[in-house]
Amino acid sequence: MTQPVTQHPSLPGRLGPADLADSAASWPVAESETFYDTPYVSLRRDTIVDPQGGRHPRAVVQPRSAVAVLAIDDDDRLLVVEQYRHAVGHRMIELPAGVLDVEGEAPVDAAARELAEEADVQAAHWEPHLLIRSSTGYTTEALTIFRATGLSAVPEDQRTEREAEEADMQQWWIPFAAAVDAVLEGRITNGHAMSSILAEAARRARG
Repeated sequence: MTQPVTQHPSLPGRLGPADLADSAASWPVAESETFYDTPYVSLRRDTIVDPQGGRHPRAVVQPRSAVAVLAIDDDDRLLVVEQYRHAVGHRMIELPAGVLDVEGEAPVDAAARELAEEADVQAAHWEPHLLIRSSTGYTTEALTIFRATGLSAVPEDQRTEREAEEADMQQWWIPFAAAVDAVLEGRITNGHAMSSILAEAARRARG
């Protein structure tokens, strides 16, 4: 039985149900103008109409969807990659990740490809872990994260020759507990890495 919606007893807002979740919605778009468009990312300005009829311009950055991999070995070590990111001027600790840039490729297949390309690692077992919408105020970006186990090395004659920032990428294996500490102490700040590590820790705590 659905519980009745009630106000918080002492603060603004309503008491939420235990199954509160995101839901699809769409306000009308009165105007739309594209300023930048490439196969990788586009930028447009939509004028949306609210339920009261007011109009509001909103920038929308639309990149390709992406995937990332939470890869854990048999000794409970987590695979992370260290990569230079020009936009923030840092070498970031991240999970192996990449965009869906192969036409028709399933997300789990893209995740397997990225794991092999960025870390020379393959996995026997895959399961969905998280779906992250990184910054919904202005971008459509959605990142699907998979948990990978049963790891082994990609044969040397099948490995990818990495280029640009990826050619300078380093791979690290760290104890999972140390990865949690790195997030909580602010040493890992990449959004998908933080979310994935803490979600894994929470699921382990729940049993």
